[in-house]
Amino acid sequence: MSLNLGTILQAGAADHPDSPVLRLGDFSMTYGELDAAARGVATSLQERGIKMNDKVAVLIPNVPEFTISYFGILYAGATVVPINVLATAVEVDYFLRDSKAKILIAHTSFGDVGSEGAKLASVPFVSAGDEGVGTLAEMTKSGPIEGLAQTSPDDTAVILYTSGTTGKPKGAELTHSNILMNCAFVAPKLVPVPEGEGRYLATLPLFHSFGQVVVQNGCIASGGCFTLLPRFDAREAMEIIERDNINIFAGVPTMYFGLLHYEGDRTYDLSSLDICLTGGAPMPVEVMNDFEKKFGVTILEGYGLSETSPIASFSTLDRLRKAGSIGYPVWGVELAILDDDGRPVPGGERGEICIRGHNIMKGYLDRPEATAEAFAGGWFHSGDIGLRDEDGCYWIVDRKKDMILRGGFNVYPREVEEVLYAHPAVEEAAVIGIPDESHGEEVKAVVALVNGQSATEQDLIAFCKEKLSAYKYPRSIAFLDSLPKGPSGKILKRELR
Repeated sequence: MSLNLGTILQAGAADHPDSPVLRLGDFSMTYGELDAAARGVATSLQERGIKMNDKVAVLIPNVPEFTISYFGILYAGATVVPINVLATAVEVDYFLRDSKAKILIAHTSFGDVGSEGAKLASVPFVSAGDEGVGTLAEMTKSGPIEGLAQTSPDDTAVILYTSGTTGKPKGAELTHSNILMNCAFVAPKLVPVPEGEGRYLATLPLFHSFGQVVVQNGCIASGGCFTLLPRFDAREAMEIIERDNINIFAGVPTMYFGLLHYEGDRTYDLSSLDICLTGGAPMPVEVMNDFEKKFGVTILEGYGLSETSPIASFSTLDRLRKAGSIGYPVWGVELAILDDDGRPVPGGERGEICIRGHNIMKGYLDRPEATAEAFAGGWFHSGDIGLRDEDGCYWIVDRKKDMILRGGFNVYPREVEEVLYAHPAVEEAAVIGIPDESHGEEVKAVVALVNGQSATEQDLIAFCKEKLSAYKYPRSIAFLDSLPKGPSGKILKRELR
C-alpha cells in the first residue's frame, strides 16, 4: 500500500485547478499552478540525486516558496526538514547534520545564515525568493514529474525539531499517515466549513506544526485558500482579515492579545471570522473572554505537540466548552492521566497527560533511548501535567518540568499566571522557580505591563496574595518591557531563569 501526503495538493489540482490556494499581498497562486511548480521541483530534486526518503531541509518564512518546496519534496518521495527561520548558522549546521539532509533550500531573507550553515555542514545550497541559475524558481520550471512517488504510510514525511528545552533539539519523525490523518480527517471536524469555502490567515510559522499541518495542509485538504503573513502584526492581520474575508484564524495567545488591544487610526471589520483556534501555549481565560466579547466569535482551544502531528485534543462547537480547558480527545486519539508509575489517576486528580492514536510520531530520529522513554507503557508521555473533569474535559495544569516544588508543596506556574493576567496592568506574565536555601525553590514572576499602566512589585504581590494559597503567591516580581518569545509566540521561560 502506498500513501503520499502530497495527494492533498494533487487531488485539489485535479478537482479545482483554477481555484486560488494561497495569497501574499497582491500575489496569488492557484491549485494548478502550485501543483505544476511542485512537480518541477520534484523533477529537479531527483535530477540532483535525491532518492526516496532522503532528507531535504527548508529555511523559509511564510511565503509561497515554503509551500512550493514542501510539496515538491513530498512529490519526490523525500522527507521535509523545516528549520526555524530564527536559527543561527551554527544551529542550521546542527539540524542539517543531525537529519542527514542532502540539500538546504533557504530564502534570500535568510540567505547568509542558510549558506553559512550549509557550508559548515557541507550540504548543497539552493536559494529561494530570487531568479537565476540553480534557484528554486529555476527548479519549478523543470519538466514536471508524471506522478507522485509511491511512499508508504509509515515512511517519514516531515521531521519537526523540538524546542530543545532539555538539551539538544530532537527530530520528531512524522509519517505520511500521521499528518494526513490530522489535516484531512481531524481538522475538518474542528473547522466545519463547506468544501472550498475556508479562507485562512496563515501567520503561524509554517515551519511549526500548528501552522504547517492545521493551517497550510488543513486548508489545502479542504480546498480552501490561505493568505500568508510572514510576521504577525496586529494591524496587518486585521487588514488581511477585512480585505480577504478571512473566516478561519488560528493563532497563539499573544496574537489574540495583540488583536484585542490594537489601537490604531481606524477600526477594522472582522465580522467575516467564523472560527478562531488557539494552541501552542495556554490561553489566559481573561484574554479569551474579552476577545470573544469584543469580536463576537468563539475561540476553540486545543492541545498537541510536534510529536502528536500536532492535534491531540480540542474544544468543539458541538460539545460543552469550558474556557481555559483543552477540550476533548480528537477523533481516533486517546488521552489518559497517569501517575509516575504509569497508573491512571482518579478523575479530577493531577497526573501526566499521555496520548496514543494515529497521530503519534514514529519516534525521535536516531534516538532509540529517548524514543523508548517517551513511549513507556505503550503511551506517548507528553511531559505535561493535567486532569480530566467530571464531563470528560481535559485541562492543562502545567509542564511537568516547569512545576515548582516549594517547601514540599507543588506550585503550578499557570495557576499563578492566570491570577496575574487578571490584573488590569499586566500584559504578559511568566512564573518560574528559582533556587531558595530554605524552601528549595521560590516562586518568582516576570511581567510586562500594559502601555500606559503602572503597578509596583508590592501591588502585584498583594493582588496575588488575595487570590492564592500562602505557598503559591510570588515572593518577587521582575519587570521587562516585553517577555522573550519563540517564533510561534510562546513565552520562553528558559531565557528568564
